[in-house]
Amino acid sequence: MDFLSDVSLVGGPFLWFSIACGAAGGMYLLWRRRRSWPLVVVVSLAISAGIVALAHWILVDLMATFSENLPFETLAWSVPAVAAVLLCAARFPRNSGRGRSLSILAMLGVILLGAVQVNLYFGLNNSVGDLLGTAVARIQPLEAGLQRSPDSKPGPALKGWKAPESMPGNGILRKAHIPGSVSGFSAREAYIYLPPAYQTVPRPTLPVLVLFSGQPGGPADWLTGGQLRTQLDRFAEAHHGVAPVTVVVDPNGSSGANTMCMDSLIAPADTYLSKDVPAWITSTLDVSDDPQLWAVGGFSFGGTCAMQMGTVHPELFSTVLAFSAEREPALAKDRNKTIQDSFDGDAAAFASRTPLALMQQRTYAGSAVYLTAGETDHEFTDYMHELAEAARTAGFATEEHTIQHAGHSWDAVVRGMPGGLGFLADRWELSR
Repeated sequence: MDFLSDVSLVGGPFLWFSIACGAAGGMYLLWRRRRSWPLVVVVSLAISAGIVALAHWILVDLMATFSENLPFETLAWSVPAVAAVLLCAARFPRNSGRGRSLSILAMLGVILLGAVQVNLYFGLNNSVGDLLGTAVARIQPLEAGLQRSPDSKPGPALKGWKAPESMPGNGILRKAHIPGSVSGFSAREAYIYLPPAYQTVPRPTLPVLVLFSGQPGGPADWLTGGQLRTQLDRFAEAHHGVAPVTVVVDPNGSSGANTMCMDSLIAPADTYLSKDVPAWITSTLDVSDDPQLWAVGGFSFGGTCAMQMGTVHPELFSTVLAFSAEREPALAKDRNKTIQDSFDGDAAAFASRTPLALMQQRTYAGSAVYLTAGETDHEFTDYMHELAEAARTAGFATEEHTIQHAGHSWDAVVRGMPGGLGFLADRWELSR
């Protein structure tokens, strides 16, 4: 079973298998139309493109299921899958039982290819274990031995601390429920990375990184698509076992929810993230309580949320890592719908909580922000430039980087994270 969990979905034999299934399926569906196949291909793809465009309009503009347009690559791979469904349906009345079975298999082959390519673009499920959640399911709850004792004193400062020979070589992952004691907010389980240095006695005073995933999605996405443990283990190896204690938090409560990380008519999400989460971290884990050693980050919706936390609460989070952040939080492409649903139409109340508005009103000397976006993710690259310019003007120490040959995907995060962690290392003087 472990072997099956480790099977790659983004390379190797399975990727080539999906390509073969898609090619064979497409050829079979066109086989009895040998004389007219060019016309059939053009017509079926044109109709399918129209269906995909209509579905996209319904999901994004009409139903507001997503607040931004879906990436072109995902829409493009949906077209042949829809065309396969249409061609299969067209052949059904004329086929025998065996022919119908083969048509269905051919259709499924094309759909498989499309699904694999969409997953390859987003980079979320890299293996069967990621897809089924088996690896994440094996993560153990945070045990008492790793928690802060009520009467414990602060550990030694990092400056001058030396790793003992008994220090483990890798960090560990744990999970825990962070209650909404003040906010009343109900969140999904959080995931916690504890670096090798945390597993020593006495533990040094370590920095903190709080992360948010995209929407739709959940905290586990940082472990699968974001390859968080691998990223932080590499960082710790380069810094004598030291890495931030990292807590991946849920600001939404469910995969389909969108709280916009605000206190609004939707949910008291800001109170949860700014009061309940920091209080739980400092009371449960042996970490620094110095805000200069606390950072917040995220991808897409999570990057926007991180910008909000860094601008609304700079006294809590002095450094921000924003991967493919939106220019402002949103429920829908229609800004009026966002304001109506969250603040009963009060545009001023909504704007007062957005990063761009706050950075026009306040100064952020002592704060820093690291922004990235994929090169082919043009809309979010424009957002990155706009946010970076506003941050610089407001006093943030600012870096912005375009990730080459990447789109709005976890690939952009994986390739951008080392630079972000290096940015934190410089801020925290871990590289000296």
